Amino acid sequence: MEPRRVVSGTAVPLDRSDVDTDQIIPAQWLKRVERTGFGAGLFAAWRDDPTFVLNQPCYAGATVLVAGPNFGTGSSREHAVWALEDHGFQAVVSPRFADIFRTNCTKVGLVPVEVDAGTGAALLRAVAADPGLVLTVDIARRTLSAPGAGIQADFPLDDFTRHRLLEGLDDVDLTLRHAEAIDAYERIRPVWLPVSR
Repeated sequence: MEPRRVVSGTAVPLDRSDVDTDQIIPAQWLKRVERTGFGAGLFAAWRDDPTFVLNQPCYAGATVLVAGPNFGTGSSREHAVWALEDHGFQAVVSPRFADIFRTNCTKVGLVPVEVDAGTGAALLRAVAADPGLVLTVDIARRTLSAPGAGIQADFPLDDFTRHRLLEGLDDVDLTLRHAEAIDAYERIRPVWLPVSR
């Protein structure tokens, strides 16, 4: 994955709570075998409504999704994160995330920014009032700011996840950092153990 240090751009206000992964990417989209192309199915059921926020031209090109509380509940499908990322989002802001959804985000470089309920509500109002409002998520400093609305907040991000995002390290990258040790073990591994190829 690409290193993610700062996400800065406009946002989409998704003023809905308890958005589950089936609403993010409906089950009929899970038949794809590659990780790309899921953006077209993002919020597919809601996109049929021409007034739905993602259908509004003023929010085109946004890199941050500001959502209501309890975002990403439901099944653990990674496809939900892939759909958000494929659509162009680099960060999602919410007062609360489902744990598995948050973990899936950090494994592909989508930054989950958890803020308190008051800040979340203020951001939703500010972005709805001004679609051109720029939000900046600084991963190194663990801060979210929207200077045009006078909003500044810290967000929790453990040191290991912060390091992974800053360095662009997915699970494969982390494993490959130990390639020499893995190769050394494979050279002395007892022959009766299964071969790992």
